[in-house]
Amino acid sequence: MFEPIERVPGDAILGLIEAFKSDSNPNKVDLGVGVYRDDNGITPVMRAVKAAEKQLIESEKTKAYIGSHGDPDYGSHVLRTVLGEDSRLLADNRVSATQSPGGTGALRLAADFIASQLPGKSIWLSDPTWPNHLGVFAAAGLNLEKYPYVDADNRLDFDGMLGALKKIPEGDVVLLHACCHNPTGFDLSQDQWQQVLEVVKARALLPLLDFAYQGFGDGMDEDAYGVRLLAENLDEAIITQSCSKNFGIYRERTGCFIAIAKNSEEMEDVRSQLAITARENYSNPPAHGSAIVATIFNSPELKQMWREELDQMRARINGLRSDFVKALAPHGLDERFAHVAEQRGMFSYTGLKPEHVEKLRDKHGIYMVKSGRANVAGLSSTNLEYVCNAIADVVK
Repeated sequence: MFEPIERVPGDAILGLIEAFKSDSNPNKVDLGVGVYRDDNGITPVMRAVKAAEKQLIESEKTKAYIGSHGDPDYGSHVLRTVLGEDSRLLADNRVSATQSPGGTGALRLAADFIASQLPGKSIWLSDPTWPNHLGVFAAAGLNLEKYPYVDADNRLDFDGMLGALKKIPEGDVVLLHACCHNPTGFDLSQDQWQQVLEVVKARALLPLLDFAYQGFGDGMDEDAYGVRLLAENLDEAIITQSCSKNFGIYRERTGCFIAIAKNSEEMEDVRSQLAITARENYSNPPAHGSAIVATIFNSPELKQMWREELDQMRARINGLRSDFVKALAPHGLDERFAHVAEQRGMFSYTGLKPEHVEKLRDKHGIYMVKSGRANVAGLSSTNLEYVCNAIADVVK
């Protein structure tokens, strides 16, 4: 029965991992895989996470299911972190949290929910966007459309974006990256978010805000500006959230689907459908990651420790962006790559062409995605000069 099954190409980024592992170049550098790394190239377990896990080992009394909506304590903390402690949406019971297996699980919940409850609606994605967006939404049977985000000069094309949003059919879904745009690193300003809000309201669009990197851009509250603006000023919205990055618990698959409705009655209708959607998809989410997050939030000491560690991670990434541009100055390339220092989050659309990326890999053992997207967190004090010298070599 399996004979007709055809082999398909593997995931491009996972392929980079294998190619990097097999490369014998002692100076090789991985700028492809999208995880945070410290200056030693390690994705560390945060001290607050280790402390929370120690508490859990000693206090956990059961491994029973946690229900399709997940741990309510975790969901409550996520809602306040995303929307703000004093959000009137919480007081009005217009918002609910459904725990999911990572941010990707939240996106798949959103895709299945849209397909079943909003049939015929297309979803509009930025061009470019995180490649897995395409697979997740297509797998749910949704029609995919694109709006421009980066122009030919590798700059944020906000005019093109806004113009396209104004032409989207009323009632369609538009996915917006809340912060730390993946893969480009180009984020909207507060004024640009205001303009997006006006268009979304005028066209009666349903925003789906992908919020995977809170705290990695400019700060926890600063990164939530666009999310909170739209949530407070629209009747309905969907937010997909992840704790993978800002808690460093990638393998624990800890995310959340957040729904906002016009009123508490409609919220209960939506919530009932989400329980069925989750049940038919994966039944129950994993519990360990959400227990870690809830334990940290329930302890003032651990929460403070976590915030300090996250601040250090963000400062390191933003510092690397500036150091990268400075290190290219002796080669006369600082102006050409000045946008890297202005971007936010782990990723950068560097502006390098596919042929540059190929030469960097083959000649220097430096790996990044073919589009020129680089994970800035893969840079370090020991490889920064090597990477910049190599870039100068292939672009000149």
